[in-house]
Amino acid sequence: MSHSEATTLTHHAMLVAWGQFAQGIGLVQQIEAVPLHQKQVEHSPNTKALEFLVAILGGLPYLKDISHSAHPLDQDQAVAQAWGQRAWADHSGVSRALAELTMAEAQAIVQVLDEVSQPFIDHEVMLALRDQGKIVCDADLTGRPVSNSSTTYPNVAYGHMGDAVQLGYQAAMVSFHSPTYGRQWLSVTSYPGDTVACTLAEALVLQAEAKTGVRPLRRTDLLRQRLEKLEAQRKALHGRVAQAQQALEKAQAALRQTVQQAHIWQETVARLETEYQQRQRPERPHSHLAQARATLGVYQRRQSRREKSLAQVQRRLEREQTRLAQFEAQRLALQQRLERFEQDNATNPWPIRAEFRLDAGFGTPENVALLIELGYDVYTKPYGQWLKESLKRQVTDETLWTRVGNNAEMVAWPAMSVKNFPYPLDVTLERFYTGESQRFGCLIHYGTDQVTAELPAWFRTYNARQIIEAGIKEGKQVFTLHHLKVRSEAGLFLQEHFAAFAANFVRWAARWLVTQCPQVPDGWQEETLPGVKAQVQVMAHTSAYVSWQEQG
Repeated sequence: MSHSEATTLTHHAMLVAWGQFAQGIGLVQQIEAVPLHQKQVEHSPNTKALEFLVAILGGLPYLKDISHSAHPLDQDQAVAQAWGQRAWADHSGVSRALAELTMAEAQAIVQVLDEVSQPFIDHEVMLALRDQGKIVCDADLTGRPVSNSSTTYPNVAYGHMGDAVQLGYQAAMVSFHSPTYGRQWLSVTSYPGDTVACTLAEALVLQAEAKTGVRPLRRTDLLRQRLEKLEAQRKALHGRVAQAQQALEKAQAALRQTVQQAHIWQETVARLETEYQQRQRPERPHSHLAQARATLGVYQRRQSRREKSLAQVQRRLEREQTRLAQFEAQRLALQQRLERFEQDNATNPWPIRAEFRLDAGFGTPENVALLIELGYDVYTKPYGQWLKESLKRQVTDETLWTRVGNNAEMVAWPAMSVKNFPYPLDVTLERFYTGESQRFGCLIHYGTDQVTAELPAWFRTYNARQIIEAGIKEGKQVFTLHHLKVRSEAGLFLQEHFAAFAANFVRWAARWLVTQCPQVPDGWQEETLPGVKAQVQVMAHTSAYVSWQEQG
């Protein structure tokens, strides 16, 4: 080391290394270039945005930890220098800057994250297609609860989060299986807490396609066949409406006739009553007046019955018209989907094979059909009871089960025609032993893999989606998303995206250190990189002397 080199003590060693990497990939410079409306007194609003990202990379649970932790980040000059900043702001300044940030400005910052991330994602997509012949994506929905008594978080709602109903948000996340880094987040979108997974399947797929830049061919042939099969159903529904309309017209005519007869006999009774009074004749049981009253009663009771019958026929017609309207809306939506998918295929010069894995919350029949039509190989579980009970009825004492885990067995049916579902599915019934009791589950597959021939592999493939669940857990525990550090809409938006970016960034930086540093400890050998948790919670809070050399 030459005497001209400056040496600085840091208590956040990895944050220094990450700052150098961030400058190397252009992250710092691009965030500094985002126009923000807030005025600069001592620190620019861009510096405060970067400081927020660095706090998340350091796993700080609360914003105040920037200034009040054992080794305050805002006092660490080496970290500021590594991130190209003159100094850091106090946590209160960061808080005010985030509170005043507009959504448009937050989106501009996130756009920088997307631009910086894209070369890494593109490279991994190419590697996956080269080595595996496909890309594999996972999607999930996770809760971001806040205090049930809070009134200051914007756009929150009560919803299922974990095992309880809580006030908060839902984060819809998509990850990509990366050959180099294992897991890469592609997108994260926040919703109110009452949002449910089954409403988001198509949006998550389209977000993944936007980030990877590739997509499979849409299965327009299947969709066209589905529409053709709907024609017979459409004719039947129109026939039912016509029958109900005819029944209504018949009931209306019968009621009109009865009303007319009742009116005639009402006048007859009135006339006879007048005659009997004028002649002072007594009304006897079999007199003309008594017989007229009896006939009038018959028509009045018949009128009441026919009014009830008419109401029933009217309700039937309304039901049939509603069914037809719903069917026509569905058919129109499928027709528009076909036209959109044909355009997608016409503008897809390089279609790829892709796989999507989702949990049961997404597995409604319509979502599964949509994913198939979008061109994906699908691994999921059915939502609710639309499949499990029917499969259980097909199991007998002679059914042969295949063991797929320590307490799990499966029996499968390839290419099964499922009631009220347009396409054949590979389906399996799972049986789990929990003590002396059993519980059942189902798996669904559509694609080219012969999953029913190797049930343990199917079981492992689907359960490999635990990689996204581990990523969600990492976000909450390592990047402290179980604490929402801000209460403004733009600040919450930025925290969610910063945390997902940070998880990717740490992995990129680890590989960069291994390839760029001439000397690395044994624990940093390429196949045994320290885990993200160790880097964030330990190494980002480890002391070190930093030597600033002329070349960097």
